[in-house]
Amino acid sequence: MRKLYVLLSVWYAYFLEYRAEVVLWALSSALPLILMGVWTEAAEGGSFALSASEFARYFLCVFLVRQLTIVWVVWEFQDDVVQGRLSFKLLRPLDPGWDHLIQHLAERLTRLPFGLAIVAVFLLIYPQARFVPEIGDLLLGLLASAAAFLLRFLMQYTFALLAFWTERAAAVEELWFVAYLFLSGLIAPLSVFPEAVRTLALLTPFPYLVYFPASLFAGLPVPGHGFVVLGVWFVLFWVLNRWLWRKGLRQFSGMGA
Repeated sequence: MRKLYVLLSVWYAYFLEYRAEVVLWALSSALPLILMGVWTEAAEGGSFALSASEFARYFLCVFLVRQLTIVWVVWEFQDDVVQGRLSFKLLRPLDPGWDHLIQHLAERLTRLPFGLAIVAVFLLIYPQARFVPEIGDLLLGLLASAAAFLLRFLMQYTFALLAFWTERAAAVEELWFVAYLFLSGLIAPLSVFPEAVRTLALLTPFPYLVYFPASLFAGLPVPGHGFVVLGVWFVLFWVLNRWLWRKGLRQFSGMGA
């Protein structure tokens, strides 16, 4: 725990030095706030499963969930392997995965104030999105967001381990992101999807990474087995991750290894 605390304090200080860049990262995740305007206008002129105010609340919560769950470890780890930096990290008495995880947590702490400021600005523009979540919905939403972040991190870190065999491990994540974009609820809540598509999507991990925590925050109906599905996919990716890690280390031949 002491090592993790030191890592957190070091990475937090690092991101504070680059806080202007962190603001740009937060702004780059504003797609849900743009879609908020599109879907609220559509709901006012058509018939959808959600009302205009529910769409506004939902996409506001999607923005918050995205601020809490964004991950980039595959590109960091890929560069470590290709450029030989992983060799030196393996000398530390700590799995390199913890370093990447703490780096993400420190970035969250730096990003959060800017994300909340962006939310405040958009609440002025879209007053129909203003609402006060129930305390139970708020706590469940935070818990689901934490679980979604850990699963998203583990998924991407698992793809990153393919860098032991290929220099383009990030290409797998980019392909995976296409499915994530359409099935996670990022561009549209699952309640507006056709029944067959919604049923299929709920068997994948994607809706539980965005749609599930965002709906909890917004007080909208959610699948009752959401946390169970998150746990099942976490276990599956954890087993695959550890297997790839052991196999990859045996044949790793980076500089200084």
